[in-house]
Amino acid sequence: MQDEQTQAILKEIAGLRAALERLAGPPPAINDWDAAGCFVWVPSRQYLQPVPRPNRVDLGLIRGVDHVRDILADNTLRFAKGLPANNVLLWGARGMGKSSLVKAVHASTAQETGAPLKLVEVHREDIATLPALMEILKAAPMPVIVFCDDLSFDHDDTSYKSLKAALDGGVEGRPDNVILYATSNRRHLLPRDMMENEQSTAINPSEAVEEKVSLSDRFGLWLGFYKCSQNDYLGMIDSYADYFDLEGDRAQIHAEALEWATTRGSRSGRVAWQFIQDLAGRLGKPLAK
Repeated sequence: MQDEQTQAILKEIAGLRAALERLAGPPPAINDWDAAGCFVWVPSRQYLQPVPRPNRVDLGLIRGVDHVRDILADNTLRFAKGLPANNVLLWGARGMGKSSLVKAVHASTAQETGAPLKLVEVHREDIATLPALMEILKAAPMPVIVFCDDLSFDHDDTSYKSLKAALDGGVEGRPDNVILYATSNRRHLLPRDMMENEQSTAINPSEAVEEKVSLSDRFGLWLGFYKCSQNDYLGMIDSYADYFDLEGDRAQIHAEALEWATTRGSRSGRVAWQFIQDLAGRLGKPLAK
């Protein structure tokens, strides 16, 4: 009888232990910095998932944004060398290579300096977990770029406060080995109607707007991207065609590229790349270098 009671108690204890383990969640993962040069932050596991083959293009293929390219490259180079550098907000026209530029500059800088510079992408929906990520990154033995693509905040979204603290705020501040790069179509990361509504309904309008604008102010560098001209667009087409050895009558390729852009209502680096993919497919050539 006593053995049966003991077995029952042990069974209940095992059940309670299993329940507590489920509530506690999985243990934090072991992050291997040597696994790759790029990672994706997985907050549910406190894990930096390696990306062995990042989706990026060669820096020399990004055309029409030479000025901002050089500024971002210089800022990244200084950071990789352990010198002071700024957080960067790349904002402006869609499809002009903002995220491509960040990934290309990271690869180019790491190759040029030989520094173990890492890039960690944080998804927009995981911004609120930045404090936990910073705890992991501050112990990293190398410089780390935290990258958030297509960053913006909507009405009643308070996760931007976590980003503010990660950029410059808080008692500890941003770790010396971490810098933040973000891309957005909005210069202040918040919709204009949201800011105007705050201004019209708040008791103190100027304070309401200042609270919102102070987020983008924490990026030391603002790099603007604008719609490209026809010449810049065709320059992108020529650059891709030369790089991937896509042969054909260049005047005909230009005419087709302009028609392609007209059907999409815009000229941009993304539209140029989409046309090149179509052209390469028609020519039966893979886009691999």
